[in-house]
Amino acid sequence: MPGFALLTCPLCGQNLTSREGALRCPEAHTYDVARQGYVNLLSGGAQTGTADTAEMVRARADFLAAGHYAPLAEAIARTAARLSPQAILDAGTGTGYYLAAVLDALPTAIGLGLDLSKYALRRAARAHERAAAAVWDVWQPLPVRSAAVDLVLNVFAPRNAPEFARVLRPDGALLVVTPTPAHLRELRAKAGTLEVDAAKEERLDRTLSGHFELAHTELLEYPLTLSAAEATNAVAMGPSAHHAPRALEGDQQVTASFRLSLYRPAPQP
Repeated sequence: MPGFALLTCPLCGQNLTSREGALRCPEAHTYDVARQGYVNLLSGGAQTGTADTAEMVRARADFLAAGHYAPLAEAIARTAARLSPQAILDAGTGTGYYLAAVLDALPTAIGLGLDLSKYALRRAARAHERAAAAVWDVWQPLPVRSAAVDLVLNVFAPRNAPEFARVLRPDGALLVVTPTPAHLRELRAKAGTLEVDAAKEERLDRTLSGHFELAHTELLEYPLTLSAAEATNAVAMGPSAHHAPRALEGDQQVTASFRLSLYRPAPQP
């Protein structure tokens, strides 16, 4: 998988090479590639309690397969295509849905998806022939070569600004996608889902400040009609799944609302 070439050994920091179903570094640290195609770079004692469960991943895969977030995937791919990146890191890739859309728009690019959930990565590793997948905690120093990436994708995922800046080339870009307070608001009272913080954009800029400068922002909003099962999946695939949401009945008219924010690395002193 060409995306594995972007990886470094999390133990010694040296480059990894692929050989005989495993990734190895010059110090002989070895990471087996699972039969599903992803590699786990976390040590045996690493905590994965916040990772998406098998049930959450199944709900997300079913929801995305129905095409409800296809307009978002298309918007992400359009933005990426304008930048013409050749190496893409998807930090918090989930099932690889958005990375696959970007790679479809960029026929010579390679991609690497990092996520904490092995259940998600079983799907991400097969999402696209030019996408590699590795288990990793995005909050930790990334096992990715410095200045090796043209575009970092960050879709509904944690943001590690110093590490994103480190792995990006000086002329690279960071594309962050966040839900707005209007996103799925119709389900909050009915299903008891979590609120989207109204200050989310302010916190986003503050988190990235010093490492990135905002270059462009775009609002994408459209109506959705969801069956009861699809609405249940919309709740079950996100953080609200951890809070025992209420069951839904009948078709649901909801709003999909996202903000796409494109950042460039800030000049460093």
